[in-house]
Amino acid sequence: MNEVETREIREAIEAADNALVHLRSARKYLDSAGNWGLLDMFGGGLISGIMKHSKMGDAEREIDNARYALQRFSKELRDVSGYSSVHINDFLTFADFFFDGFVADILVQSQISDGKKQCDDAIRRVEGIKAELQNKLRF
Repeated sequence: MNEVETREIREAIEAADNALVHLRSARKYLDSAGNWGLLDMFGGGLISGIMKHSKMGDAEREIDNARYALQRFSKELRDVSGYSSVHINDFLTFADFFFDGFVADILVQSQISDGKKQCDDAIRRVEGIKAELQNKLRF
């Protein structure tokens, strides 16, 4: 492996790490929003509703950050031999469904749960590709 290939792999790994930071942070906020949402559904009152929406706002910001980080990861991945944007394009849109008008607390809980699953899926995929890239550096 030459110096350019090594540099490109390292840049892709760095971009993967950045995406993972934002995905994990979004997942954490979604967990918190879900917990506040459950309390809100069972009579938590004004404070729990405010906290739930605050955590959802935090999650939305991190999802946006993750989306940009995943786009950068996709760009860096294209520079590595054997990879293309097809490896991650299918989950670049994982956040597009998010926060498109909540009607009821039950719907919010369902969307929070869906968002957590999609964050988990994105984390697994990025971690898998990152592991492949790290293996390329070893050989």
